[in-house]
Amino acid sequence: MVLVYVVTGKISDLAMPPVAAAVRADELWRHTCFEAFVRSSSGPEYYEFNFAPSTQWAAYQFSSYRSGMRVATEINAPRIAVETSSERYVLQASLELDQMLTSPKSEGGNGRSAIWCLGLSAVIEETSGPQSYWALAHPAGRADFHHSDCFALEVT
Repeated sequence: MVLVYVVTGKISDLAMPPVAAAVRADELWRHTCFEAFVRSSSGPEYYEFNFAPSTQWAAYQFSSYRSGMRVATEINAPRIAVETSSERYVLQASLELDQMLTSPKSEGGNGRSAIWCLGLSAVIEETSGPQSYWALAHPAGRADFHHSDCFALEVT
């Protein structure tokens, strides 16, 4: 699966760390970070992927909503590429979904494909300090990318 995140505007106003070694790192979501939450349509388990502008990354698995978190060591490093200009920033992340332990199963011989539910989101930090939270869908109230309402995109 290839995910492409595009930010437009005055990119120099955003806190974007320089590209560095593409290594696994924790707490990337505390600063500008692009995220993907992926689960099978048939269960509560899900994965969280973090992709930083530096090309650092993280992968976690949760047994259910915000619980049972563990580092997803079965996930290999995604391929991350970034492009930037004064008014456009693009981060592309390529994931191998067959590595995931919660792969969706085909629905009992009826020929229908398995379904992945995705929540795509971003934390954008400005150089002046404020952060904003972006997602395909948000639950009512405070932003919470782990909430089931955020898993708004279905992929077969």
